[in-house]
Amino acid sequence: MHTAASSADIGSEILASTAFGPVPGRAAAELPESVDHRARWHRAVALAGQGRYAAARADLRVLTRASLDPGLASLVESTSGSLLRQLGWHDAASAHDGRAARLACAATGVARAEALADAYTGLAADALGTGRLALATRLLGRVEPLLDEAPARARVRWHWVRAETAMAGGGFALDDATRAATVAAGLPSVRHQVKSALLVAAATAASGDLPAAARLAENIDCECRDHALLPLRWACAMLRSGVAEDPSVAMTAAREAADHAARIRSFGGDFRPPRR
Repeated sequence: MHTAASSADIGSEILASTAFGPVPGRAAAELPESVDHRARWHRAVALAGQGRYAAARADLRVLTRASLDPGLASLVESTSGSLLRQLGWHDAASAHDGRAARLACAATGVARAEALADAYTGLAADALGTGRLALATRLLGRVEPLLDEAPARARVRWHWVRAETAMAGGGFALDDATRAATVAAGLPSVRHQVKSALLVAAATAASGDLPAAARLAENIDCECRDHALLPLRWACAMLRSGVAEDPSVAMTAAREAADHAARIRSFGGDFRPPRR
């Protein structure tokens, strides 16, 4: 028989392993109720990785009303920004990431490095999403000195946004994408591994090797499906529709992307309409 303390520890471990570990696809109904503030943050991260945006936002709202240490409060704001950014709302995301940066400055040690790295990387991604590549590059420069002290996942995210910035500017992105995948391979987080692989496929396409990108994307789609990573599966389908040489394959992938997007909307994911 488990004591209350050991049951709480088990619940926290389950939430952490779903958010940043080997089982990101654990069914939402199987996720335990959070037992403390950090566990609730892990639950929000796990739900967002599955595309369950409304449920993730509900947990984040509870945390914004709680009394948190500055590092965790900053991570909560960064996560709120990430949810918006994934759906195309980069301007709105930047408000959360700005608050995250301010809160992180009050943290100390590893917590400060982790929170600041997340906040500045988020702000860089926000800038990239609104076409401000020079600002994105400057913000990424602020992240680099923090990486030795921050958790390794911060380095993975840094390489993601560096690669995306390079692609947006017409530069070579494959080095950063590959480095992200190499670092992610040493982490327990399947979600970071799959997203890194997806970025390698995108960078491969940007380098001009569409057949190789298409092969990579097909394998990644299977990973996304097996681990219930719906937002990444949508992004992968979008990539597949753009790199397929066979028009019928491209059309099939486009239909799959539309189906995934509809499911995301049913989970509370409100995509920003395309800019005109």
